[in-house]
Amino acid sequence: MGFWELLVIGVVALLVLGPERLPGAIRSVMRTVNSVKQFGQQMQAELNDNLRVHELHQKLKQAEQKGFLDLTDDEKAAVAELKKAAEDVNKASTAPTENTAKHHDDSSGT
Repeated sequence: MGFWELLVIGVVALLVLGPERLPGAIRSVMRTVNSVKQFGQQMQAELNDNLRVHELHQKLKQAEQKGFLDLTDDEKAAVAELKKAAEDVNKASTAPTENTAKHHDDSSGT
């Protein structure tokens, strides 16, 4: 939208809502616009994540078909990234159990 379109919208809004309700209406519209932008950014991030997962999955399938021999640099990088992700998941899943066991040992000694 150009300057003149925004000016016309502003004048019409001022005439329809009046000077008392216009600031609140502007704040409400801005909140709605910001929440729509935030939702769009979240959806874009999720879509990018899903595309990356699909790409890694394809590279892994290619590496499996080759028997993990003579891999390209992209395939090696994808396998390394997936291994690191698996290690991170394993660490995250075992860490609370270890902390809980330690906490129980500490509390039972007193």
